[in-house]
Amino acid sequence: MAAGTAMSSYWRGLRDGLPFLAVVGPFAMLFGVLATESGLALHETMGFSVVVIAGAAQFTALQLINESAPTLVVIASALAVNLRMAMYSASITPHLGPLPLWKRAIAAYFLVDQTYAQSVLDYERNPDQTAAEKFAYFLGVMTPICPPWYLFTFLGASLGERIPPSLGLDFALPIAFLAMVGPMLRTPAHRIAALAAVVLALAFAWVPYNLGLLVAGLGGMIAGAQAETRLGIKP
Repeated sequence: MAAGTAMSSYWRGLRDGLPFLAVVGPFAMLFGVLATESGLALHETMGFSVVVIAGAAQFTALQLINESAPTLVVIASALAVNLRMAMYSASITPHLGPLPLWKRAIAAYFLVDQTYAQSVLDYERNPDQTAAEKFAYFLGVMTPICPPWYLFTFLGASLGERIPPSLGLDFALPIAFLAMVGPMLRTPAHRIAALAAVVLALAFAWVPYNLGLLVAGLGGMIAGAQAETRLGIKP
């Protein structure tokens, strides 16, 4: 019965994760194309996607590499963009923390924006799930997101310039983030943090090597934390 329930959770997660494929595919293909145009070999591009598996950080690092930024700046900027993963981890630990170490390691590797956002929304809607059911749901959401990320990165890197510009792959970047961020702006603290980050990102867009993103990210987190404290609402 437990296995059947977990399998049901997996298929439910797969169903809920499928819409993300519409942006993951073009997003990954765009990265593959831009990475090869920047001089990365196919194995380097694939290694980038498999090891980092974080689109925003990958695009940030790639842009800085193209601008000949110092290696430390590239690494620091990519890490700063991925600081949100630490918050994701802290948020999802109460749900997946009781799992065995190997399952937690799998969840940690595949903890990306989409898998986190969709899984946490489901856990809040269905609080009576067991840890095994939550893990199965997480894997279901991950299935149409992470493996296709590798596949479409490979296609983009392999096809490269043969992909016509008329496909407009660059549309995937803003749409992907809108799809991820929109459902997460549930409280005033969320919205204040997002607004502060946007304003700071625009105000510091002139800073070399996109370091304004560091300021925006830190400012957004501080604003969200202050809003949580003053309003008494969890961000």
